[in-house]
Amino acid sequence: MALQKRYNPASEEPKLDESWQNAGIYRFKRGDSRAVYSVDTPPATVSGFLHLGHVYSYSHTDFIVRFQRMRGFNVFYPMGYDDNGLPTERLVEKRFGVTAEKVGRQAFIDKCLAISEEAEAEYEQLWRRLGLSVDWHYTYRTIDDNSRRISQLSFLELYKKGLVYRQEAPAIWCPECKAAFAQADLNDLERTSEFITIPFAIEGQADLRIATTRPELLPACVAIFVHPEDERYANLVGQHTRVPLFNQSVPILADPQADPHKGTGAVMCCTFGDQTDVAWWNRHHLPTIQAIDEQGNMTEAAGEYAGLPVEGAREAIKHKLAEAELLLESLPIQQSIRVHERCDTPVEYIIVWQWFVRLLDHKEQLLEAGRKVHWHPEHMQARYQSWVENLSWDWCISRQRFFGVPFPLWYCTACGEVILAQEDQLPVDPLAAQPQGPCPSCGGTSFEPEKDIMDTWATSSMSPQISGNWLRDPELYNLVFPMSLRPQAHGIIRTWAFYTITKSLYHFNALPWQHAMISGWGIAGEGMEKISKSRGGGPMPPLEMIDRYSADAVRYWAASTGMGKDAVINEDKIQMGAKLVTKLWNVARFSSRFLDGFDPSEINLFPAYTAADRWMLARLQRLIQYVTDAFEAYDYAAAKNELELFFWNDLADNYLEMAKQRLYAGSGEAFE
Repeated sequence: MALQKRYNPASEEPKLDESWQNAGIYRFKRGDSRAVYSVDTPPATVSGFLHLGHVYSYSHTDFIVRFQRMRGFNVFYPMGYDDNGLPTERLVEKRFGVTAEKVGRQAFIDKCLAISEEAEAEYEQLWRRLGLSVDWHYTYRTIDDNSRRISQLSFLELYKKGLVYRQEAPAIWCPECKAAFAQADLNDLERTSEFITIPFAIEGQADLRIATTRPELLPACVAIFVHPEDERYANLVGQHTRVPLFNQSVPILADPQADPHKGTGAVMCCTFGDQTDVAWWNRHHLPTIQAIDEQGNMTEAAGEYAGLPVEGAREAIKHKLAEAELLLESLPIQQSIRVHERCDTPVEYIIVWQWFVRLLDHKEQLLEAGRKVHWHPEHMQARYQSWVENLSWDWCISRQRFFGVPFPLWYCTACGEVILAQEDQLPVDPLAAQPQGPCPSCGGTSFEPEKDIMDTWATSSMSPQISGNWLRDPELYNLVFPMSLRPQAHGIIRTWAFYTITKSLYHFNALPWQHAMISGWGIAGEGMEKISKSRGGGPMPPLEMIDRYSADAVRYWAASTGMGKDAVINEDKIQMGAKLVTKLWNVARFSSRFLDGFDPSEINLFPAYTAADRWMLARLQRLIQYVTDAFEAYDYAAAKNELELFFWNDLADNYLEMAKQRLYAGSGEAFE
């Protein structure tokens, strides 16, 4: 059949996808004798609109999947949606202007479920239009019954193994989201701040000068630390000093974590300003004064400043210090602070009850597991290793939110015993159900449900088990696990990759997958910022770009940058892809005229090859080997570059021109 003169991707691409779907090309075939290649596909977070950064990384996965399918593997390529937890809650709050406190817990959860279904339909529309060769018979949501059951069973098993614990301890707290978070949920933010120097009085001696950026923590000051080898303060160690304005007496102690070159070399320990404060508090058995509450306001410990937000208290206390002639110096500085990655709010450290997964006792095991994974590119293994080596907290998995997977447990009101749900109760909502029997410790029958939900990573870290239907379809699970490939972005090596490896080791003593292919971010251009769907998704909606230039043109842009590298979204590059697609169509249209009635079985009846034919066939064989090797190394960009060079230079510009005279001579058409 003759091809249309002009290529129309808006009509041709959907027709091609429909034909491939109808033919079952993308289906994972149970009972097939071929080797399985399984993909632990990233479940896109429901927090806004997908953007070209997602198109960038999801295309990379599809490049590899299509290659493995061509190589003869029985490919398992599912799709998931990460729709439980804080990101979806914040999307509801932003879009509808409501909170759970305003509309009630269940009404808020219903809105989260509704917006998730709406977003997931939009996501699927984009993925299909982009041409992802997903098997749509295998999809999941991290809030569905199967995901909640698996996540809750994971918690129960880890609890019984002693790998999770509950503790009232300093937790990383976001005042904006009003929840605790894990170390991996933080980013560093550079900002201009103010270093002020304050005198601390010591009886019978000159004042001890201390520089700080957080005078609002003066009411929570419990000690002063100096370096043990800092001769300036050697005679003060063991003495006490009084805190300006708040007048509590605190000890002067020595610790090697005190930096003699920062500020004056003497530093406040407050409960709590940062992780160093937490470490000193633990190591030196210091008292606790909590000056900041869960809303980010000052507590009664702050005296006349109680109720003020942190920023307001900082300014008010600086003003009071200046009035009392206790503000000796003020210098502007560039400061790196820890912020919650979802909202860029500076975090606080407050004492709350939380559930933790043990990590620090198993760092060597986790490091060894990371070394066994085949990372693409290889240097991404160093990011994993650095993260594990520098861990200083166990994994906090409890969140003080509403929409997510509940902890499957209650507390006995008589004795405080933790009452775990039975496996046949899962998935369970402890707010709506009761334990199956009395308290095993005291026989009590009155229970308080756990109101916190799990961190969303506690569920998505079980993505191989969820997509592989671990509990519902063990036969399928045994075919696909351990999985062949984990594709993901470099920004979540510390979370999704690390937590999935952790859960797989703790539950199965096995790696979750053999290969990890790491993509970079789509960058918006000026300012070189990662595009975020929760913050608008960038200037170029993916479907608009696909409709304008074609899915293949957008995929061409995605294929132009290698693994692990960030890529600036470049419309010129997409236009180059569109030109390539048009040229491919024109070459195919030209060639099709000479292939009517062609029977490959009669190839030996053709006249002897010319020198040009032999050159082209030899060049093609070298190309096939090069591209195969590149794809085996997960280097789709190198494969694309070599293919494009071959097509433009060797085939289109040279060989076809050389062949035209013979082709037209045999066809009776005029030579063009």
